[in-house]
Amino acid sequence: MASTGSDLPDIMKAVVCHGAEDYRLEEVTVPRVGPGEVMVKVLGVGLCASDMKCYTGAPLFWGSEEHTGYCQPPVIPGHEFVGRVVALGDGAAEKYGLAIGDLAISEQIVACGHCRFCQRGQYWMCQFGDVYGFRQNAFGAMAEYMKFPTQARNHKVPENLPIEQAVFIEPLSCSIHAVQRGEIEFGDTVVIAGCGPLGLGMVAAARLKNPGCLIALDLRDARLEIARHCGADLTLNPAKVDVVEEIRRMTDGYGCDVYIEATGAPQSVSQGLQMIRKLGTFVEFSVMSKPAAVDWTIIGDEKELTIHGSHLGPYCYPLAIDMLVKEQIPVDEIVTHQLPLTEFERAIELAVSGEDAIKIMLIP
Repeated sequence: MASTGSDLPDIMKAVVCHGAEDYRLEEVTVPRVGPGEVMVKVLGVGLCASDMKCYTGAPLFWGSEEHTGYCQPPVIPGHEFVGRVVALGDGAAEKYGLAIGDLAISEQIVACGHCRFCQRGQYWMCQFGDVYGFRQNAFGAMAEYMKFPTQARNHKVPENLPIEQAVFIEPLSCSIHAVQRGEIEFGDTVVIAGCGPLGLGMVAAARLKNPGCLIALDLRDARLEIARHCGADLTLNPAKVDVVEEIRRMTDGYGCDVYIEATGAPQSVSQGLQMIRKLGTFVEFSVMSKPAAVDWTIIGDEKELTIHGSHLGPYCYPLAIDMLVKEQIPVDEIVTHQLPLTEFERAIELAVSGEDAIKIMLIP
């Protein structure tokens, strides 16, 4: 039976992005659900590197005059979240298998359903889709309540999954998709560059592919320790070791079979091109803060590489939930900070500094 949430409050607290470095805790109107829509009370929301790019005002597309910023303010940020269902529009319960009181999550992109990509099942590349927390038609989860629109892709979350783990479903789904794009084979030497939350998720997902040797790279030894707990066979710090020479030495001079870039640093792209073997597979996942200039001759004439991009986590949410339920990734070591929504400024400071924080969760 539908419940429109008429018993919900009229006003809620929310973090609102008004522009670069202009985030404010405000009182805003609680939305109401229409047909096919779902309303949740937000229980936790994670901060992502893309949230920080929105905060700093990084451009959405380099060289684009149409989009001058990474998001479109005013907007409520937050696309990594979990909530408890408090209202269902007509048809929503049947469509999503949800009931009042269920834990639920919604995939970060709200696709149009009509464009060329959506019609082919490639909804994550929707030409006209909204993304929670970045577009004005899809307000995010840094609020007490959040509405999933009619076109959203929603999933029920098991009750036995702790909130801080459920919040990690979205980033882990992205990690799984990146690993899928790597087309890892038995016996492959796989290098994952970057051990932030997404890179660590990639290490855990790649472990399930049973590569011959799984190697994690990061400039921070504490993160490399967690990468070992995620399943890395070997960890290397590029500040201490010539990682290109070390990988070549380990592989009889050939280089790694698969290189997945998850640092967000342009120099990691060049590093990977030098490190990977001929006919290897390079996966680019990161959202770069500035363009990466590389020698494309390496990609073509010298090595004939397979280059894959990786965007979002399509069809991976059930897989991510399953990994978390089976405790195949040490989320407790990755979610390092839990703060109330009122301390969002401190959370942003921690995320920008990156010293001790890996994944930060806000609790409305």
